Amino acid sequence: MDKIKILWADDEIDLLKPQLLFLEKKGYDVVTVTNGHDALDEVENNNDFDVVFLDESMPGITGLETLSKIKEGNPLLPVVMITKNEAEHIMEEAIGSQISDYLIKPVNPNQILLTLKKIIDNKRLVREKTTSDYQQEFRMLSMQINSGPKFEEWVEVYRKLIGWEIKMDHSESVAMSDILSTQKQEANSEFCRYVSKNYENWVNETAEAPAMSHNLMRRKIFPHLTEERPTIMLLLDNLRFDQWKVIEPIISELFRVEEEDFFYSILPTATQYSRNAIFAGLMPVDIEKMHPTLWKNDTDEGGKNLHEADFLEAQLKRTMRKPIKFDYTKITNVANAKDLNDNILNYLRNDLTVIVYNFIDMLSHARTEMEVLKELAGDEKAYRSLTRSWFLNSPLWTALQRAAEKDVQLIVTTDHGTIRVNTPSRVVGDKETTTNLRYKVGRNLQYEKRDVLDFRDPKQAGLPRPNISSTFIFAKGDAFFLYPNNYNHYNNYYKNTFQHGGISLEEMICPVVRLRSK
Repeated sequence: MDKIKILWADDEIDLLKPQLLFLEKKGYDVVTVTNGHDALDEVENNNDFDVVFLDESMPGITGLETLSKIKEGNPLLPVVMITKNEAEHIMEEAIGSQISDYLIKPVNPNQILLTLKKIIDNKRLVREKTTSDYQQEFRMLSMQINSGPKFEEWVEVYRKLIGWEIKMDHSESVAMSDILSTQKQEANSEFCRYVSKNYENWVNETAEAPAMSHNLMRRKIFPHLTEERPTIMLLLDNLRFDQWKVIEPIISELFRVEEEDFFYSILPTATQYSRNAIFAGLMPVDIEKMHPTLWKNDTDEGGKNLHEADFLEAQLKRTMRKPIKFDYTKITNVANAKDLNDNILNYLRNDLTVIVYNFIDMLSHARTEMEVLKELAGDEKAYRSLTRSWFLNSPLWTALQRAAEKDVQLIVTTDHGTIRVNTPSRVVGDKETTTNLRYKVGRNLQYEKRDVLDFRDPKQAGLPRPNISSTFIFAKGDAFFLYPNNYNHYNNYYKNTFQHGGISLEEMICPVVRLRSK
């Protein structure tokens, strides 16, 4: 490996011999100059420097002027400013000029070594530490996965897996990422077994159950409504926990996280069922009973999520002791987003404002259909990155920045998550069978039993029965349903796409995060 090459510019370079000798013994190659002009000549004539140490006070041109000229021609070259002067404006100007570090004289050798490690060896050190830490936790996580976790313990398993995924993103450790992916598949297999065994008891309230879609508002939202400040409930359709974790640092610039909690999406983990259940405060079978003119089954004509505001209003009247002033708005296009931005301060006159934002769901669907998005969001890491980039530049973040100027409670949640599917599973059904890839409802369904959780009586799962012989089936893990017709074509088309509706950690365990403006 080539030596790391350092340019050190200081008019008192002779006084730095101990530091220079120390660096040479450590294997660094150091070129020294005594003024800014010579530093610029060296940088211009030797474009192989890895880092520049720059004294702020030198004769001729100052360190800051030298820094500015270096950055003009070499914007990516790391520069460390060294100075006797602790004046705040000099520090601020240097930092504003994108220095990599700032040291105050006298500098000792270990300070310099630490700076070099941060700048030059940062990725390698992070990768090695992340790999070492994950290797130590791998066995503990495996034991936890196979110890029969309860629903709250599954949340912790999932939280840990996502934490490691995001650390692996930063460390770029490919080998460890592959091992983590295998461990996550193992976790999903056990989680599917657990849900299959317990789901019916949760729905029918014959066993202790997690907070779920149909009681999310009662358990996690309504208890936190207060007259002291308005509440914005932001429901990002199709937001997974890992996507929340990559936008959290952005939101946390202006909002303080007070509680990071979870709920379990009902099955199917699809908008038509889970989101209607959230706003109605009822399981779908009960929505159909209580609001027969508003509920639509999969095979019914018309939009399936057109009455969420009506459901929410009915739930508020049914649940709250006193009237709640609320607004419901759904963002599905750029014009809606602009309206949100324009009206966000008006919404703060309400006790509760519900904003449903559909971008992430549209992104997952568009990725299935558009080759360019398959390339941009090829895997979970890229999907997270695309989510973060969208949020940072979205009208939604602009609106939240305006809201953060007031004393506001913000609750960020979703209706369900999504999983990248890879395992095709054959299904045979009649022409009335639904087309969803992660769940199906139909008559006389034939399917691979090992790949599904089935309910021949949908009411056992809290679901309406469109037909007297209707069966619901839900895909487990990363399976997706294909009909025998054109099997290979659709396998190639849908494999490695993000889908929802079935049973997985990613689809069912959903974040609900309570924040307050700083």
